[in-house]
Amino acid sequence: MKIRKVVWQWHMLIKTKYDTQSSKFTSRIFLYFPYPFLEFLQKPKIKIKEMALKAVHVSDVPNLDQVPGNVTLNYLHSPRVCEGVNEDGDETKSGYKFPKFVVMGHRGSGMNMLQSSDQRMKSMKENTILSFNAAARHPLDFIEFDVQVTRDGCPVIFHDNFIFTKDEGEIIEKRVTDITLAEFLSYGPQNDPENVGKPMLRKTKDGRIFEWKVEKDTPLCTLQEAFEKVDQSVGFNVELKFDDQLVYTEEELTHALEAILKVVFEHAQGRPIMFSSFQPDAALLIRKLQSTYPVFFLTNGGAQTCTDVRRSSLDEAIKVCLAGGLQGIVSDVRAIFKNPGAIKKIKEARLCLVSYGELK
Repeated sequence: MKIRKVVWQWHMLIKTKYDTQSSKFTSRIFLYFPYPFLEFLQKPKIKIKEMALKAVHVSDVPNLDQVPGNVTLNYLHSPRVCEGVNEDGDETKSGYKFPKFVVMGHRGSGMNMLQSSDQRMKSMKENTILSFNAAARHPLDFIEFDVQVTRDGCPVIFHDNFIFTKDEGEIIEKRVTDITLAEFLSYGPQNDPENVGKPMLRKTKDGRIFEWKVEKDTPLCTLQEAFEKVDQSVGFNVELKFDDQLVYTEEELTHALEAILKVVFEHAQGRPIMFSSFQPDAALLIRKLQSTYPVFFLTNGGAQTCTDVRRSSLDEAIKVCLAGGLQGIVSDVRAIFKNPGAIKKIKEARLCLVSYGELK
């Protein structure tokens, strides 16, 4: 299928802007492909809910202008993206032009699913320098990763709220934000080969615990290390990670966000950056604390039950963005298909829309 048909099917995800100087409308498409799988529309139907998706593993695609399975894609590779906002909330470009597609590497080269029979889900440790640079070798625009702040104020990259190890047969669980940087880095492989790190375990959503074993293991890392050691050509989608089960004060959020911003401003050096968060207060606050980089509100859009009403639908997400001057929404794709009418509202609100996830 030619890429022009893919673009046509997803045109409702385009943000259109009128250029008064050229008297022309310019459009930008924002698509988020859940790495390590890229999803492409196939067999288009009249109704949006009937569209089918084809998932393709990135490692099976030598370059992104062709996809196995008799599906031909053209012009997917794009220039890198960099966009900020000024004090008035309007978009400003930093020497880069938005492409038709924005491709992001989820946790670098993909998340680890230790319970999966697919060895590719256990090929290398997620959210590590190794994974980020492996992803950067593909024609990606951004890599996405999760940032938390340790007890002593250091932003580190780790997805789960808790980190697990085993000592003399006993499973030990600690909250990442309750431990120091030194203790965080003591888990898993060590940069100094003479040191032996604590064995790492991982707890799945259904409560099972697995040994965190991957083919290519590598040390955990800080946000600063990512800026210093990851290919400069790839942008960072910095997800501000907070525990859904906790209630945070503004002081607690500010402490964490200021620690993250300090590293970003000191080490970004022109790298494309965007912030995103499922925590609405964090998303709103980081927009107040800075206006250099765009902020996106992450939401499952009602695809899953949330106690915070602001995360219950795309309509609520629009309200959050408009109230706080955010630049866009990152939504579970199931919510978009469930409520396609929200796309028009998002466009009318002059917000960008990014999708994640896959249809099953």
